Amino acid sequence: MNSDRAIWASLPVPAVIIAPDTTISDLNPAAEGFLNASAKSIIGSPVWDIIAIDHPLEAAFERARENQTPLFVNDVDVGSGQRAPLQCGVQIAPLVGHEGRMLMLITPRELAGRVTQNRGVKSAAKSAIGMAEMLAHEIKNPLAGITGAAQLLSMNLGAEDLELTDLIVAESRRIVKLLEQVDQFGNLTAPERAPVNLHDVLDRARRSALLGFGGQMTIQEVYDPSLPFALGDKDQLLQVVLNLLKNASEAAGERGGTIRLRTYFEHSFRLRRSDGSGHSLPLQIEITDDGPGLPEGIKDDVFEPFVSGRENGTGLGLALVSKIISEHDGWISVSSVPGQTTFRISLPRAGGTE
Repeated sequence: MNSDRAIWASLPVPAVIIAPDTTISDLNPAAEGFLNASAKSIIGSPVWDIIAIDHPLEAAFERARENQTPLFVNDVDVGSGQRAPLQCGVQIAPLVGHEGRMLMLITPRELAGRVTQNRGVKSAAKSAIGMAEMLAHEIKNPLAGITGAAQLLSMNLGAEDLELTDLIVAESRRIVKLLEQVDQFGNLTAPERAPVNLHDVLDRARRSALLGFGGQMTIQEVYDPSLPFALGDKDQLLQVVLNLLKNASEAAGERGGTIRLRTYFEHSFRLRRSDGSGHSLPLQIEITDDGPGLPEGIKDDVFEPFVSGRENGTGLGLALVSKIISEHDGWISVSSVPGQTTFRISLPRAGGTE
């Protein structure tokens, strides 16, 4: 029995057992992570109340159960009340030795594609960033000369021409800031990981945001006071939270809005790699805003370099966030609909065991 449970827990795709009365009788850790809910909270619930599939599946499911035959559905949107839908393949089959029970396997296409392409994408991205980093160094020096020359010229110009030199200086400085971001993204320094109180990091980021770029926002805190320490680099994690808060503030614009910072412990959340290895990531941070949401065209690629939904965006902020979390052996995901965008960060605990 212990062996069966170990195999069940090791399945890399979300798996759900459906009882004869069409309620959920069991689910594996991968399904808990996919549905963003614990087994305890949803076992016994009607399956179609928990798993939302954009396909008229109920009648076909009943026929498959009655005839004891498998059912396959490809390229359908699958989600839950706790997360936005993903395009998936769904496989349903009778559970051998358990009359009336059915096994449902959910295979997210997006995640599967990213695993198989991961090495090639990383290699290409690393080459592109390396070239961009080299160019950044080469461009910075002449930009400094251009800025200095414009400032010298401005000392002897009238008001009308002064506007042009001010524009040169402002644009040069903007380009330098972009180049500094490229430098930062290309920095391969490993995080100096130690026990970190995530609430200290969040509080420091919140105060910085309210005193600066997020002055127009209302930031709410919903913290789990018993959350143990994370294993991470405090300064790098602060940078991650500040970047996400800045994104949320810029999305809201001058009208302002509300950002919710939430922490909680999810014991069942594990990161599994394509080679079968994995580790526990029980510490969860959610940063939710009530802005317009991510543009449809970039939702699946927001963590890729140079992808931005803003007209003057560099597309490096979220890529840097993803890079830092990945180097912490963590996981970051996003769900977004108009009025609610949530970035979820999952981290290992300090002193945690596998």
